[in-house]
Amino acid sequence: MTPADLSRTVVRAVRCAVEEGELPAEAGVPERVVVERTRPGGVGDYATPVAFQVAKAAGRPPRGVADVLARRLGAEPGIEHVEVTGAGFLNFVLPPPSAPSVVRDAIVRDIVIRDVRGGAMFAAPAPAPADETGTGLRECVVRRSVLRLVCAQGGTGCDRPEDLPEDRPEDLPVAPLAKRDGDVVARYGRDAAHWAMLAVPARETPVVSDTLLVQGEASEFFRVRYAHARSRALVRNADQLGFHPEPGDVDAPALLRLLADHDLVLEAAAHHRAPERLTRHLVELADELLDFQHCVLPKGDEKPSAAHRARLALAEAAGTVLAGGLALLGIDAPDCL
Repeated sequence: MTPADLSRTVVRAVRCAVEEGELPAEAGVPERVVVERTRPGGVGDYATPVAFQVAKAAGRPPRGVADVLARRLGAEPGIEHVEVTGAGFLNFVLPPPSAPSVVRDAIVRDIVIRDVRGGAMFAAPAPAPADETGTGLRECVVRRSVLRLVCAQGGTGCDRPEDLPEDRPEDLPVAPLAKRDGDVVARYGRDAAHWAMLAVPARETPVVSDTLLVQGEASEFFRVRYAHARSRALVRNADQLGFHPEPGDVDAPALLRLLADHDLVLEAAAHHRAPERLTRHLVELADELLDFQHCVLPKGDEKPSAAHRARLALAEAAGTVLAGGLALLGIDAPDCL
């Protein structure tokens, strides 16, 4: 079971508990359950507060609902352990991801994200519209990114987020840019300015500094786009050496974990209307990819092997996720930097 499957498994457990009378019919079955990586110091690998959501409609204590779901979920293949903590949080331990299945899933799944990048679902990054100026600039940028995330999760029937009204989601308060920052688009460029505006929670005033212009490790914005460019360069270089990506066993647990978590991050970012969750994930993924890149290609007289092809597949999958994530933020991902 991948982390992305876990949400669907929890929904199924709720449905079965209602159908078999362990939970009252009034409880209802949520269409989607948000499952997130457990915070530092927490229990297990992943957690969900679904019991609170179900308990409210069922008229039962969340802890009792969580106990019912934990018994069912503990018997699911692919879940090693389920524990209830606090007033009713469900915590899960999953077995380590299998490299071939995770990489293959990432590559196939992210064809959709490639479509996002190419413009099949969303418009490619374009010049700022006339209303993206002055004090309303950040509000416009944040809301557009939230709408992209919501659309990508199937939260609306729209084909393109720009077709949605600009005042949605209307209950999302957005702090404006500080007046001292002036025209950030003119000073830093559209993509860098958007990154700064989306990298902190909407209620917080972003810090816009010259670090955005740094072409080096000090800039998270640069590292994310550079990591994507490196992944594309690795594929080009491998092609010149006569080999191509092929999923297989790879000893890269941190990178595999981040790829496996990608769908959960997108779902949580959409649910909480928090693009900054996606920016944090992209930074973590970029840093792991930049560390991993050095073992992808053969060195010296070394011949390409199955291990090199598997590492290349993993690097390509990570680069694809970076490109798709940037597209959802309205930021371009160039193949060369």
